[in-house]
Amino acid sequence: MAITKPTSIKLPGKGQANGHAGGDGQRTPKTPQDEAIAFFTADHDGEPVQVWELLLEDDGGPAEGKSYIRLPPPVRPYVLRVSIRPGTEVSRHGVLKSDFPIDGGVFQRGNWKERKLPSDMSKPIQIDLPISAPGAFCYFIEYDGPDPSTPRITGRKGYFNVDPIVSLPQRTPFFPTDTTPTANPLNDASSGAVLPKSTNVPLDGLIILSVLAKWMGPTTDWEPHFAEASRRGYNMLHWAPLQQRGSSGSPYSIKDQLTYDKAILKNPDAKDGGLKEIEAVVKLAKEKYGLGGVTDVVLNHMAFDSPWLESHPEAGYSPDNTPHLAPAVELEDALLSLTSKLSSLGLPTSLNSESDLQALVPHIKSAIDEVRIWEYYVFDVQGSVTAVAGSLLNSDPKPKAWGGADPGSKSVSELAEIVRHQAGMIDNYRAYSGRYSTQVRPDIAAGFIQAAYPGESPENLASKWGKILDVLNVDLYAECNDDVKAAVDGVVGRLRFTRLEDGGPKMGPITEEHALIERYFTRISKNDTTAKHSPAALVVANNGWMWGADPLKNFAEYPSKAYLRRQVIVWDDCVKLRYGTKPEDNPWLWEHMIDYAELLASTFDGFRLDNCHSTPLPLGVAVIDAGRRVNPNLYIMAELFTGSQEMDLKFVRELGINSLVREAYNGDGVKNFADLLWRFGLGKPVGSMDAACLSSNEELSPPFGKGAPRPCVVTPLNGSSPHAVFYDLTHDNQSPLDKRTAEDALSTGALVTFSAAALGSNKGFDDLYPKLLDLVTDNRLYEVSTAEKESGIGKVKRVLNHLHTEMMEGGYSEGHVHEEGQYIMIHRVHPITHKGFMLIAHTAFKGFSGRGWIKPIKLGRTKINYLFGASISTRFNEWKDDPKTHKGIPSTLTEISEPAIRTGTDGDGEYQEIVIPDVFEPGSIMVFSTAMEGIAPDLDSLIKSGAAEAFADLDLVDLNTVLHRADGEERDATGGDGVYTIPNYGSLTYCGLEGWMHPLREIMKTNDLGHPLCAHLREGTWAMDYVLKRLEKQTGDLPRLAKPIEWLSERLSLIQSSAPSFMRPKYFALVIYEAYKASRRAVVEQCSEFVSSGHNFTHDLALCSVQMYGLVKSASINPSKPVASLAAGLPHFAAGWARCWGRDVFISLRGLFLTTGNFIAAREHILAFGTTLKHGLIPNLLDSTRNPRYNCRDGPWWFIQNIQDYTKMCPNGLAILSDKVKRRFPADDTWVPWDHPRAFEYESSVAELVQEILQRHAAGIEFREYNAGPNLDMDMRDEGFNQKIWVDWETGLIYGGNRYNCGTWMDKMGSSDKAGNKGLPATPRDGSPIEITGLLKSTLTWLDGLCKAGKFPFKGVEATIKGKSRTVTYKEWADLIQASFEKCYYVPSDPSEDGKYEINSSMVNRRGIYKDVYGTPKDREWSDYQLRCNFTLTMIVAPELFTPEKAVGALQIADAVLKGPLGFKTLDPADSQYRGDYDNSNDSSDQAVAKGWNYHQGPEWVFPMGWFLMAYLKFDRIAGEGKKDSSRTLHYISNTLRNHAHHITHDPWRGLPELTNSNGSYCYDSCNTQAWSASTILDVLEEMHKIGQK
Repeated sequence: MAITKPTSIKLPGKGQANGHAGGDGQRTPKTPQDEAIAFFTADHDGEPVQVWELLLEDDGGPAEGKSYIRLPPPVRPYVLRVSIRPGTEVSRHGVLKSDFPIDGGVFQRGNWKERKLPSDMSKPIQIDLPISAPGAFCYFIEYDGPDPSTPRITGRKGYFNVDPIVSLPQRTPFFPTDTTPTANPLNDASSGAVLPKSTNVPLDGLIILSVLAKWMGPTTDWEPHFAEASRRGYNMLHWAPLQQRGSSGSPYSIKDQLTYDKAILKNPDAKDGGLKEIEAVVKLAKEKYGLGGVTDVVLNHMAFDSPWLESHPEAGYSPDNTPHLAPAVELEDALLSLTSKLSSLGLPTSLNSESDLQALVPHIKSAIDEVRIWEYYVFDVQGSVTAVAGSLLNSDPKPKAWGGADPGSKSVSELAEIVRHQAGMIDNYRAYSGRYSTQVRPDIAAGFIQAAYPGESPENLASKWGKILDVLNVDLYAECNDDVKAAVDGVVGRLRFTRLEDGGPKMGPITEEHALIERYFTRISKNDTTAKHSPAALVVANNGWMWGADPLKNFAEYPSKAYLRRQVIVWDDCVKLRYGTKPEDNPWLWEHMIDYAELLASTFDGFRLDNCHSTPLPLGVAVIDAGRRVNPNLYIMAELFTGSQEMDLKFVRELGINSLVREAYNGDGVKNFADLLWRFGLGKPVGSMDAACLSSNEELSPPFGKGAPRPCVVTPLNGSSPHAVFYDLTHDNQSPLDKRTAEDALSTGALVTFSAAALGSNKGFDDLYPKLLDLVTDNRLYEVSTAEKESGIGKVKRVLNHLHTEMMEGGYSEGHVHEEGQYIMIHRVHPITHKGFMLIAHTAFKGFSGRGWIKPIKLGRTKINYLFGASISTRFNEWKDDPKTHKGIPSTLTEISEPAIRTGTDGDGEYQEIVIPDVFEPGSIMVFSTAMEGIAPDLDSLIKSGAAEAFADLDLVDLNTVLHRADGEERDATGGDGVYTIPNYGSLTYCGLEGWMHPLREIMKTNDLGHPLCAHLREGTWAMDYVLKRLEKQTGDLPRLAKPIEWLSERLSLIQSSAPSFMRPKYFALVIYEAYKASRRAVVEQCSEFVSSGHNFTHDLALCSVQMYGLVKSASINPSKPVASLAAGLPHFAAGWARCWGRDVFISLRGLFLTTGNFIAAREHILAFGTTLKHGLIPNLLDSTRNPRYNCRDGPWWFIQNIQDYTKMCPNGLAILSDKVKRRFPADDTWVPWDHPRAFEYESSVAELVQEILQRHAAGIEFREYNAGPNLDMDMRDEGFNQKIWVDWETGLIYGGNRYNCGTWMDKMGSSDKAGNKGLPATPRDGSPIEITGLLKSTLTWLDGLCKAGKFPFKGVEATIKGKSRTVTYKEWADLIQASFEKCYYVPSDPSEDGKYEINSSMVNRRGIYKDVYGTPKDREWSDYQLRCNFTLTMIVAPELFTPEKAVGALQIADAVLKGPLGFKTLDPADSQYRGDYDNSNDSSDQAVAKGWNYHQGPEWVFPMGWFLMAYLKFDRIAGEGKKDSSRTLHYISNTLRNHAHHITHDPWRGLPELTNSNGSYCYDSCNTQAWSASTILDVLEEMHKIGQK
């Protein structure tokens, strides 16, 4: 009688939300995921929500190692946050799709729910998925293609599995956390009692005992078995299949999946097939004995005598549905027939020797030959020749004209090759589906042979066709012969193993029942039910396995010939099931197995998937989904042998497997065994940093848009490995006695219980069964022990199993595995309380004896308390096989007295060590409790507390000291102390926290406790001393450092005084990271809204403004007192006169100070440089205003541009125009020392400084640098010290410079006598550089506006034009530039338009661009036409000068020609002067590169990338691709910036470099982090932020 199927669960109709009324007014049932909606939309209790953050790659797929994420049981709802870096391709109208029921309701695989990705590219991209339902889910991102015409792109898939909530009865603990352990746990009879209340057990807390019901008797006899398992500490029973067995007796040969085995039922005739009886007994096991239930789900085969096969033979593989099996069936029939003839042939039926076996071999071959297997392979030559002749002679059928390549003049072999390879010519080639099924249609063959031999007679043609087939048959006969030989070898080999070899079963005589061969096929009997089926359908293949085969390839399906070649180790009681790949391939079988799964899920807590690797993935998915529809918290464990970690992962993530079966006895030696324990059972190493250090406290916005924000803890996800259910020994493998020794059961069983995994065992292991039991033929019963008389290792297992669950429930997540000689030690530690348990086990591999050698086990600053120990001795000679009961080997379990535990001291303080007793035989174990002494149980929370408050009051200069400080800066500040050097690692980049964070980031992420920094911390506390003392030295200058110093001192002192050395790395990392996060937060909170609301890349760049801005006394911007200054770059421009450069400051000031909101620093630098205005110029080198140098023509224009930006970006910014500055030099430009009476004797307003710059340029500037000569510049020629700047009043353009000086940012002066470039600038740019023109135009336009608004006290400049002195208004000057700009600078794409522009056509190298300079002297006029990156700056500051279409064209050329991964080429690679790799130490005679002369002749500078992107952002939206869809422009820019974000994240300097060599390659001479590189990128991001706000 079939079991009644469980009542179907009603699913909500389409469009109905769970928990809401449907169309009929009824409410649909609440689903697990609905709990998340209720939780997150209700009032919260203040308890932080856990947020697990998964950062995806830029293509929207999971990073390496993150394709599978395992999440904990959602006992309390939590959030999975999917994060993506802004601006990646996937943000192009991206949508996160997942079959996770985001909005509640039931899970339906392939029903994709959606969340649109945020479109603001200046903000973090995060999608929060509230989790309250277990299961296996998939996700991917879909997004627009690169252009509108391309289809949407589907990204790589990722998977996350949510563990089920396993609820079991609670038990009284053996080792309560708040009491002293009992004196002898082995004799504790009271602990482990099952309580009448439930608790949620983590998967690692499961301890599973595999049992066979047929060895337990009927259900009425099961309760003693439950009592024994419960007493021994098991909390889950793994039931081998309980369904009705086939006649073989194997529980895995299931006759009827929908009824239970009558042999175990109290009422075998129950109408429900035993459902209620099994449900009742499983319920009893759980409620009374605390034993959940997992049962095998057998999907790959069913019993050969199952009545289902009579009705549905299509469920199996037969020649009817798998035709290539036909010759295998014929071969087997022949050998079965031979079995019955052996006696009549005078052949031996009992094999007693190899000669007996060899006597059979010729007859085996003959029997196979008689069935003419070769006919399944070859062409029927005679038949085909006759048919072709009929076609040729009688047009029956009419020859088909040949349409392939000309076969004429080919040899027979060549013609055969054409036939073999011509698509569609041969039917059933190598199909083996019938005798002579391989053929060529006669009309096709006739047409081909006619084409091959034109003019030949039909008779000759037919004959020659036969010759071609003869050639083709050669390989087919050879193939058949090889297959038949393999079959003969397979048969003979199995006969030898099963009848002769000592390791085989010694099956005895060959009979009809035990035939010559094992039956590969089941012959379904013929009766009224089967009569409707084809005879070929009634021969179905049996299941089995193959040595060394790919487990993922189905050996029953074409093209496998495993059945024919007799390569399958067959289970002749099991028919292999044929599912295909989808339900439509075998509807009945799929529906039947889903009914089976639903039946089991209604009764049991979990499934074990038997031979999961052989189960088609789609079927496995369907079955597990069906089970989870009935029981959402269904636990899935699987036996999986794919041979590949990646394939294991595929099964785990796609099926939603919770645990993979792993086995300790796969370790074939101590080291290998220890490796298994480490791999599957370590958990995390002691002192792990990832969870404690990388988690951060944040605020969670309501995931469903309702409710208040909640506190949350965000923890990054680094990917998961499949969870293990770690068996000491599975129920179907050899015993300890067979594999190692019987005594090893104690040591191995104990070691496994100290693993951070679900555990598994079997009763035979605990009871010391001497050999593997045959679960098919053995029908004896288990012997049940009692509490008073435990058998085998049950007494020890009782304590260890309970201890395991208590450790896993209690959070002892960290472990240490130590292997030494014959010993393995495992120490489990709680990461917060620092209490632990330690096991010392002497393994008992074959050949081990005595104590062996091991040194004392030493633990620093740790109290060790002995709990118990035991050894076991077995007496196999006394064991007797019992015909009715399974008996274990007689044994004696001996308790071990407390060993010597010595106390001592070393450089790390007090320690204790365990001395292994003199008598400690293999198999012996000892268990200890441990507690780190002196270390506070709340040390983690104590360290994390107060950081925000301690660092909150620091200003940005303080934070520069705390976070950064390069070596040169620190030495300047402290008088000699530099960066810290870690032995075997090297020097840090920074003295501050950022220096430590570079190694710590990777250490914390991967728990790399073997890193040199960790080793250094274990060896001593020098690093901690350094962190503190360097700050203490600087409180005089920076008194606000006192609070951070106090915070650090308290925590570092506590670590030094209380933490064992092996814990120092964790707590040092925790202190540094907490301080770092607090400091970083303090920076961000002092920044602008643009920064504070931005993503991590924006924050990283904002940190660069702090990185570059610090108190360096030798580079103060005030000559009389220390004032913080901006460095040009690090490490080369850290201190002294070389730190602060006028041009660099004012290229950098807008991005680093104004966009971030540091207006005070911006104003200080503007005023400081304003004091030094001289000759109408600001200095290039400030040198604290003591010895400024005036040799940059672009500096004053950058200076004014920043004043303009300040007035527009700073609140009340225009007030700066009225600010007064003391002038460093007298009004007549006389050079005086900084402390001379005439220095600082008069003052000017900032507005007057601006006007002075304009007026001096309008009048013309000409002077010789003060102190000109080698003392000022040892490389410059004398003429180079002469400075001249003037205005061409025809065009309004400013000219300046000469061949021997370089007054713009491209200022490389040659210094090689050998190469002849000394004193020659590589890029003098003497003329009118395009960026100066742009900055001038920007200034004039700005001032004209201020003047008209009455906010600037001047109207223009006085100039002498054509001999007459007059006033030129700002607008008049600006209009001159507007009128002349493109005429002077643009190089038209069409040469025919050259007449409209100032063009020397012979000089043009590239068209559609803007000149770099206008008006270079004629001897170097070619340099005007060089394509460089400077025109993009003009596009930013004075876009009105450009025709948008021309601008876009020039930008597109620059994009294609100049753009590199990080920076912009400084010269067109097509230019003859291009040299892309900078090496300042080059001492060759090559003038172009010697001493780095090519500094600006090709190397890729980073800051012009910002100019380019700003220009692109402007003009592409006006006249480019972004005109129709501005998001395309934003995506292009964001995509470009991915390289910059990646660089700053991974580089130890945490900045953007000055430049790179060609194609982004590293440049040794570059500053590793440069102020203007970060600045211009910040400008871009700020502009994108503004666009996003619109």
